[in-house]
Amino acid sequence: MTAEPVPFLLDIDGTLVDSRHVVEDAWREVAARFGADADAILAVCHGLRDEDAVARFFPEPLRAAVVDHIAAIEQERAADVVAMAGAQRFLAGLTPGRWAAVTSGSRRLMTARLRGAGLPVPAVFVTADDVRHGKPHPEGYLAAAAQLGADIKECVVVEDSPTGVVAGRAAGAFVVGLAADPAALTEADVVVRTIADVPRAVAGRRDS
Repeated sequence: MTAEPVPFLLDIDGTLVDSRHVVEDAWREVAARFGADADAILAVCHGLRDEDAVARFFPEPLRAAVVDHIAAIEQERAADVVAMAGAQRFLAGLTPGRWAAVTSGSRRLMTARLRGAGLPVPAVFVTADDVRHGKPHPEGYLAAAAQLGADIKECVVVEDSPTGVVAGRAAGAFVVGLAADPAALTEADVVVRTIADVPRAVAGRRDS
């Protein structure tokens, strides 16, 4: 009997799309303009929704303006990204209808980044616009699994940030972390260097 294809739930920034330089430049510009510590923001912002990161570092009266400003910068540079190494081949090997993207970014921004990187926009696409609670809350991953008609316990989440890894684990999925150093993502079930290594890690899980 043929095994059911594994449902994959994929982060975008840092997992499918290399946008780190754009994100970091945007936060540094915003921090300089509104008087915040850019290094402190960058230490925690990866994987968070912009509004959640802003709430940590800016007083309430400034938050709406800061969110609008960073959104404008990121949207302007949305196409200034490339696909992560191996991402195109990895996506080409997935079963249609058995994968989704789950992101802390807006639908408009993430659609533009995927297209700018030459990657497909998935049919199931859960963004910051679709959830009440962003990562590390599991809401986005649970919603994506439900839309795929998949049991979250059968799903594989692929993430590059500690925030995203925690979200995937909290949802109940098997989580593959992407990092050069496994110590960077200690909450992941397994850590590999690139997305090209994910199929082997998932095969190892099924064989165990």
